[in-house]
Amino acid sequence: MLAEIIAIGDELTSGQRLDTNSQWLSQELGLLGIRVGYHTTVCDTLEAGVHAFRIAARRAQVIVATGGLGPTADDLTRDVLSELSGQHLVLSQQALEGIASRFSTRHAVMPESNRRQAMFPKGSSLIENPDGTAPGIKMVLPAGDGWGEGVGSVVYALPGVPAEMRRMWDETVSGDLKQVAGENRVLRHRRLKCFGAGESAIEEMLPGIIERGRDPTVGITAHEATITLRISAWADNDDSCWKKIMTTESIIRQTLGRLVYGEEDDEVEDAAAAALLAASASLATVEAGTAGRVASLFAQAADRRNDSNQPFFCGGLVLPMLPGEKPELIAAAKEVARSHNASVGMAVGPVRSTGERQTVDVVVVNDDVPIVTEHVLGGGGIAMSRAAKSAIDQIRRILL
Repeated sequence: MLAEIIAIGDELTSGQRLDTNSQWLSQELGLLGIRVGYHTTVCDTLEAGVHAFRIAARRAQVIVATGGLGPTADDLTRDVLSELSGQHLVLSQQALEGIASRFSTRHAVMPESNRRQAMFPKGSSLIENPDGTAPGIKMVLPAGDGWGEGVGSVVYALPGVPAEMRRMWDETVSGDLKQVAGENRVLRHRRLKCFGAGESAIEEMLPGIIERGRDPTVGITAHEATITLRISAWADNDDSCWKKIMTTESIIRQTLGRLVYGEEDDEVEDAAAAALLAASASLATVEAGTAGRVASLFAQAADRRNDSNQPFFCGGLVLPMLPGEKPELIAAAKEVARSHNASVGMAVGPVRSTGERQTVDVVVVNDDVPIVTEHVLGGGGIAMSRAAKSAIDQIRRILL
């Protein structure tokens, strides 16, 4: 069974708002064992909407749409479904009473425009919305008539407000889809996080792992110098999925070693924080070349741990300039550790440019032993982020 998700709204196609609904729905459909083949984003016009739904109905058995169910003139999802199915809109008394009751409980008069939200294509059914005035629409598009190609599609149109959409999904749609899907396969994911090598380098280290058609599949993505490997497995049950995933994860960890620093939502600063805590160590920093990014990321890691009984980050200084020579950087790292009563001191020197090459020296003093590392920043807009993460990862590697 294949699904398509359609996100509707000019605010999405114009880039004014990020479509997080489609991401969430893809994950939920995957948990039901329903594979998502397509994401479509469409503007608020009748023509564009009909075109998008017609294409979706030709290639997917399940269509989940968000947006376009409001009371205004540009909310056209119900009109799109009416046009697509050839069924005219009819008033649902049940929906109208539900909408009116929401206004009456607030001691407000329902505008006439909200009556439009109670209009449904003939033959469709209502999906209750406990939190808003926009009920959802369930509609079956039968096979044939130029769109189904012998399979037919079931459409679930939900409001674009994330909180409303998610509750409607949890309370109504997911249960309905379990029956539609029947005995379907299970999809599970696992993410491994890596730092210290580029995307292409990691791919070369894993020959045969990141290939189309492999079971389980392994995808690779890069974001601000962090590499994520996502393992995805289909099987008849959870246990079989996780057995596949764990076998592949073991191969990846054995091959990449310390390049793998964590999993799922772990960031490199979380791994460094764990290393500091495991060593009963504490850190203080002084930065020039990274403009405070190292201290900021460590502070965020401390906030996520929310454990004041185990302080691992004692604070940091951000200076417009530090001496570029290694002896002065070593002295700065020692001094910031002393002044902040930390066992480990770090100094990030200024950025040096040699032609097109940019580098920064990072000094870590642990047990009064200085370790100096030169990091090549590379180009692009993530150079400072890469420099900060490289400095943070250096703490993890030293303490490991």
